[in-house]
Amino acid sequence: MKHEKLDRRSLELHYLIADKIRKEPCLIEEAKATIEKWLNTVSPHSKPYLVEWKKILNSSTEQCLAFMTENSEHADSLRQSSPFAGILTNKERFEFLNKWRSSNEEA
Repeated sequence: MKHEKLDRRSLELHYLIADKIRKEPCLIEEAKATIEKWLNTVSPHSKPYLVEWKKILNSSTEQCLAFMTENSEHADSLRQSSPFAGILTNKERFEFLNKWRSSNEEA
């Protein structure tokens, strides 16, 4: 799969996550906890990404949601180390991936 397509899939997935966080703002705390765990185990190369996510997560919820759904190279890059793993249930994630695959199949 081409990198642009992966970035688009990640962006669309983050729109779904953002919608869920809007309904349950406390889920931001889960992402903050994920960052703290990862900061203790991640390679030095990845740490700057997590430090930036930590700053984003500590901004207002709306600023955080705006960034996580921003269509930019910088946001694409940070979404590759997204702290929102676990926000969606397996069922929600699989439903999204199946729907995404069926609407983005290559002819």
